[in-house]
Amino acid sequence: MPESISPKSASNIFNLASDAPPPFTVQNPQSTRPLLLVCDHASREIPTCLGDLGLDPIARRCHLAWDIGAGGLTRALAERLQVTAVFAGYSRLVMDCNRQLTDPSAYLEFGDGVAIVGNAGISAAERAARAEALYWPYHHAIDAEIERLTQAALKPAMIAIHSFTPVMDGVSRPWQMGVLWDTDNRISSVLISRLRQAGYDVGDNQPYSGRAPQDFTIDYHAEGRGLPHVGLEVRQDLIVDQAGIQKIADLLAEIIPDILDVVVPQGRSGSN
Repeated sequence: MPESISPKSASNIFNLASDAPPPFTVQNPQSTRPLLLVCDHASREIPTCLGDLGLDPIARRCHLAWDIGAGGLTRALAERLQVTAVFAGYSRLVMDCNRQLTDPSAYLEFGDGVAIVGNAGISAAERAARAEALYWPYHHAIDAEIERLTQAALKPAMIAIHSFTPVMDGVSRPWQMGVLWDTDNRISSVLISRLRQAGYDVGDNQPYSGRAPQDFTIDYHAEGRGLPHVGLEVRQDLIVDQAGIQKIADLLAEIIPDILDVVVPQGRSGSN
């Protein structure tokens, strides 16, 4: 298991203010429909104890800090489908919940031409304290929702929702969406086909790959349990505003129930 320290020792290094946002939130916690949405990079929140991490306001709002539009899309889709969704509460620059803790990018020091000064040379104790306060509560919440849904109905399918910048390191990305998968293509094959039929340029494990070790959340929660799963990346210019979010949410809300009917028996069943 990745490194951890006790809550008592963590509190001496890293503190969330009493009125700080929680490390995770859960939408539709009473739903028993067999689908769980997760959003690792829903927030650009930075704890007050870390100041601004040495970043200017533009950097704190850009794609390095969060997946622009991903949280809004996840919320809209969870509302349309009346399924449970779990959201990480803090910026990935503080603690990337989609990385193994041994991965240096879990505490990113430099990305897309930007130095994250507040992460430079932080101690192992501080890394573990951030994980204790932010990372593990989020992942424990996902575990709890999977167990609840499994007890209430059937083993759920799991979809991790992300967004990607149209240009990275000066290179334009042509895809409008990306479907990420590894050994389980029960959802990915149909999702790619349906999105392409709808007229979108869809990357098959592009611009990122579900086979990469950085895809921690899906690997940790879904693969070991044998849950049908997929990662979905949406280009940020498509979901930068509410109109774009609703358009993509409407499309996915048409496609996903059809997929669940195949990969999860009685996929549309369950009460709210």
